[in-house]
Amino acid sequence: MREALEDIRRLDPSQRIQVLKAVNKVAVNPLPLMEGGYGKPLASRSSMNLTGYCKIKIRKLGLRVVYKVSREDATMKVVVVSRRANDEVYLLAHERRDS
Repeated sequence: MREALEDIRRLDPSQRIQVLKAVNKVAVNPLPLMEGGYGKPLASRSSMNLTGYCKIKIRKLGLRVVYKVSREDATMKVVVVSRRANDEVYLLAHERRDS
């Protein structure tokens, strides 16, 4: 997704490296944990329905990556990379979903 690429470009170089390492690790098996993959599934939060999306936590940086798995070929589509603070990352994911 174009917006997610912009999110990554806005990070400082050291953050960018850590985010890309995490994404590459999860991309090996992006399915949700309950299906044997690395993804941590999201569900409905407040007024946001993010069922079918997964997240990657980069705790040291306070960042989250939200992505959706394509079931046909088990690929991942990164939707947003942002801070978790005030649910910012989840609000952006909700706005960007299905686009």
